[in-house]
Amino acid sequence: MLEEFITSNRDDIVAGIQSRVSTNPYSKPSKMELANGVPVFLDQLCDALRLAKLTEAIDHEQLGKSAGRHGHDLLKIGLTIAQVVHVYGEVCQTVTEMAIELKAPISGEEFRTLNLCLDDAMAEAVTEYSFQRERTIVEEGKEQLGILAHELRNLLNTAVLSFELIKSGRVAPGGSTALLHSRTLKGLQDLIDRSLADVRIDAGIKYLESIIVADFIEEIEISAVIQAQASKLRFEVTSVKRDVLIEGDRQILAGAVSNLLQNAFKFSRPKGRVALTARSTDDRVYFEVEDECGGLPPGKTNQLFQPFHQQGPDRSGLGLGLTICAKAAKANGGEIYVRDLPGKGCIFALDLPRKKVRAGF
Repeated sequence: MLEEFITSNRDDIVAGIQSRVSTNPYSKPSKMELANGVPVFLDQLCDALRLAKLTEAIDHEQLGKSAGRHGHDLLKIGLTIAQVVHVYGEVCQTVTEMAIELKAPISGEEFRTLNLCLDDAMAEAVTEYSFQRERTIVEEGKEQLGILAHELRNLLNTAVLSFELIKSGRVAPGGSTALLHSRTLKGLQDLIDRSLADVRIDAGIKYLESIIVADFIEEIEISAVIQAQASKLRFEVTSVKRDVLIEGDRQILAGAVSNLLQNAFKFSRPKGRVALTARSTDDRVYFEVEDECGGLPPGKTNQLFQPFHQQGPDRSGLGLGLTICAKAAKANGGEIYVRDLPGKGCIFALDLPRKKVRAGF
């Protein structure tokens, strides 16, 4: 009767599971994920129950394969492992409560079969999910490593060739080739710095300290002025009072703001303006970098923070800067966002908690 009960009340069971799962504050998949994942599993569960009734035994191997496919499907539609486990728990609870409420003639043995099926399904689906997730991570890692190696090779080849020309005496040491050599070495330095910062953030390495925002801005300004001059851009800085503090990893945060500035210098129009502004409220501190890139294409804002995405005609670099900025913000309890200035440019903002200072300190 259990298989017939689930089949007859399938829509109500799906709605009940979706309702229960959607109210969980710690594991809340989207409506699309629920609409795809739950009915698929119920169909597979019914197949297992039907087979168990015919053979008078649960085919654990077959159920495992079925649940494994389901785990793979859940990965593809974006559920997390926690959501997978939670969905299975709600399936059992929903079916049991509805059967009791409707006084369905389901035996204790059938409920035992249901629990065994769910146990098999949960174990196999999560195992398959984990396997697929690890394989995805490995494949993404190989792809990213390949892109990184390709970019390093290109920069290194350019640096070697330009150095050989300078060393041969065929070009002037202060000419265009020397400038290309300098830019290439700076590109190598930036690429390595960004890659190391990305690794450091992912590894969770943070050295928290109290940071005086005014001093922090002054430190960043020193190198930023040199970059602005090299790019023939106007650079303006507005800071805050010296009593404004934040708490975070100075190196990671400095890298994040520097990445925003490098992005602004790279994409601003020739002889344009780049501005770094620090401002504060009672609870927050904002580091804003305004550029004159001409504005963003419609619908491209979210893509800016994806790794290996590059915006604009200049395709040099890996497009890691904004991704690292977003990670750095999150690692220090903040967030990053962008505001488009159509036809003019953008304002990227790093939003961090302001550190409270007790009276008398």
